[in-house]
Amino acid sequence: MKTFQNFISDCQGIVDELFPWDLQEMMKNKPHMLLVDIREPYEFEKLHIEGSNNIPRGILESACDYGYDDTVPELVTARNKEVILICRSGNRSVLAVCTMQRMGFQLVKSLKTGVRGWNEYELPLQNIQKQTVELEEAAALLTAHIKPEQMPPNNDISFTRNPRCS
Repeated sequence: MKTFQNFISDCQGIVDELFPWDLQEMMKNKPHMLLVDIREPYEFEKLHIEGSNNIPRGILESACDYGYDDTVPELVTARNKEVILICRSGNRSVLAVCTMQRMGFQLVKSLKTGVRGWNEYELPLQNIQKQTVELEEAAALLTAHIKPEQMPPNNDISFTRNPRCS
């Protein structure tokens, strides 16, 4: 049986990832790249990187192709364009990059450490009203809130805790 972390590990070896400081530099030098935040709309509304587009992970594949209610023409035509996928911690975006590569996207990358790492590097985040979100507020919003019932039973070693949730 594979866990979520196993899937992420499998993809990390075949996808390109970049750190927040790399993305910051790219944003200055390559203003035409496409930033895609794949978090859920409620997450995106609270805070996101300026200039990013919200295309939730759940509709990403249909957003990448013509003929669907979810089609995003700018994304469909970006198969040979720099596309950076963003999530909270860099997990969902790694999986999404793996999928998009299979769909023919040549220059797609994942933001390693996600929005959380962007904030830890003290780069600006904004809310849906384009107001700057303060570092401490952003950190609180980006902190995982795992409930006891979401943890594996103590005697079940087949599940490993996600180290990024600590």
